[in-house]
Amino acid sequence: MTVASHPTAWAAVADHLRHLGTRAVFGLPGDDMALLGELERTDTRVVLCRDQRNALFMATGYALAAGRPGVCVIGKGPALTNALTGLLEARSAAAPLLLIADGTRLDRLGTGAFQELDQLTAVRPFVKWAVRVDHAERLPAALEKAAALAVNGTPGPVYLELAEQIAADPVPRTGPWRPVRAQRPGPDPDALAATADRIAAARRPLLLVGGGARHRNTGRRIERFAELLGAGLFTTASGRGTVAEDHPLYCGVSGLYTAAPMDALWREADLVIALGSRLEETATFGWPDETAELPVVQAVLGEESLVLERPGDHVLGDVGRTVDGWTGLLAGHRPGDGWPERVGAVRAALAQRAADRAEVAGKRVPEGAVPVSRVLTALDRVVPADRVLVQENGLQDMWSYFFPHTTLGAGAGSVVPSEQTPLGFGAAAAVGVRLAEPAGRPVVAVVGDGAFNLFRAELPTVADAGAAVLYLVLDNGGYGWLQSNLDRVCGPESRFAFTVPRPTGTEGLARAYGCDYRRVTAADELDAALSAAWQQVAGGTTAVVEIAVALPDTPPGMSGSAGDFPEREGTA
Repeated sequence: MTVASHPTAWAAVADHLRHLGTRAVFGLPGDDMALLGELERTDTRVVLCRDQRNALFMATGYALAAGRPGVCVIGKGPALTNALTGLLEARSAAAPLLLIADGTRLDRLGTGAFQELDQLTAVRPFVKWAVRVDHAERLPAALEKAAALAVNGTPGPVYLELAEQIAADPVPRTGPWRPVRAQRPGPDPDALAATADRIAAARRPLLLVGGGARHRNTGRRIERFAELLGAGLFTTASGRGTVAEDHPLYCGVSGLYTAAPMDALWREADLVIALGSRLEETATFGWPDETAELPVVQAVLGEESLVLERPGDHVLGDVGRTVDGWTGLLAGHRPGDGWPERVGAVRAALAQRAADRAEVAGKRVPEGAVPVSRVLTALDRVVPADRVLVQENGLQDMWSYFFPHTTLGAGAGSVVPSEQTPLGFGAAAAVGVRLAEPAGRPVVAVVGDGAFNLFRAELPTVADAGAAVLYLVLDNGGYGWLQSNLDRVCGPESRFAFTVPRPTGTEGLARAYGCDYRRVTAADELDAALSAAWQQVAGGTTAVVEIAVALPDTPPGMSGSAGDFPEREGTA
């Protein structure tokens, strides 16, 4: 029995987005403006992008920050293929996302129709579920299933294709829209008890907090669990912002971003408890050889995230409920003798070594450039501590991953690229993060000039969306990571180059679209420039601060690049 009817398919989509509580839709629609016509009559913000990939990045940033589905709408054919990089990132980042696209009319399939493409085949490797709707009466169920799949299990992107012939058809609905909520199953009691026994037997445990713990640390349950165990507390890059990095047991980002002396804790540990981590290569890169047999107890929501190459055990279930279950079973547990003190001592040694490393790195920076460590300390002084830090993953911006050069306290947040690290993700994602967060919360993007230059075409999008972001652009003349690899292979006299000092042209673009712009070439200019820029952002205007940096100013723990990953300095 029909209880509701929408005049068109796009009217049904718009109504379902309202039901989801969607505050912003990102995209670049196809030639049919019907969805925009429907959204015109709502208060849903629509961010019209210049490029489909950036639209997906923005929607992913929104989803990661908000913990609810990001929505993206695109056309067909090349619009879909342009979006695939964004889908790859959303899937890797486990971001709940709904991508809605046009599809060739059913009666034109196989005829060489305009922009015809087998879109389902193209998109399926990148999404949790893909469906094409050829009949209007099937649209409500497809919308509801897409939303449920995006937020449940391991979150991720889903794809919904509307065949062009149903666009103007009425859509009957037989009941109210189903509520969309992420169901967080508790762990199996037997698995929970067995792993709790294993944790209780450990004397030198470490906690590793991944992106799957995002939005699951209610009441600081993870920090309290670390205190119960006396465990050193590490995060993966995507897990940053989940725990308070000013907690006395916090030790930094694991793997690629762990510098001596923190790596000593991994050699001494007898158990790793991984919360919401797939143990990606960047999270385990550089773990000492002694950790090959180090057991790992892995707590993840979806079985596809299990990594069983290492010894240990696992629990399938919501990270928050798993931690609560372990905490209850381990009530009265006493930490291993001297282990919390050992963690604290190594943490203190790292703080001193970090200061020494920053000083040494600063001396390598020539006149006319600024040490990146000074940029980060100025950011700490100038911008309120509840900021959300959105990052790229290039050569100089890697400084911001190393603790304690950047420390995110209990009120701070973080959004970073996943293991895929597509260039330009952070610059674009910051727009989605800005629209997901409360109006007064600062959003700061630390990006390299290569990534920002790829994103610059979206500056009018940023202005039109009213998304006030503070962009700190670390300018080393191009693609610094690639240049450092080239120097290693070909030497400094190579006829090829990825970095060339030249005028960036950013100032003209930024000012043309109403953004504030400043350029900094000396460290003593930083505070004044960042303060003025932050005042602009606080007033609702995006600000771009371009900062000259130098290739030799590499992050701590790196002696140079070596392909995908850095060459590590000798450990202490």
